[in-house]
Amino acid sequence: MSAETKFDDDDYPAYTMGRAAEMLGATPAFLRALGEAKLITPQRSDGGHRRYSRYQLRLAARAREIVDQGTPLEAACRIIILEDQLEEALRINEQLRRERPS
Repeated sequence: MSAETKFDDDDYPAYTMGRAAEMLGATPAFLRALGEAKLITPQRSDGGHRRYSRYQLRLAARAREIVDQGTPLEAACRIIILEDQLEEALRINEQLRRERPS
């Protein structure tokens, strides 16, 4: 995979924990808590450091938004998981609808 392709890939773990936390305006502890709640599972570098993808950062940003509104972290993570599942189901449904003969 070329460098250009990697940066276009939403799942490529391009961001360190420090950079991810900075981008989110959050703390590394918040990112670790999201991992403990099983919302995101960062990949690990060869040195064992957490690395986050753009997709994971979008989920983390949504979690931060919901938590900042007063929702407990565990509940926020569950909401995001359900939103993500619904989005995927709608995407699949639309794809199947387009493939079905008229």
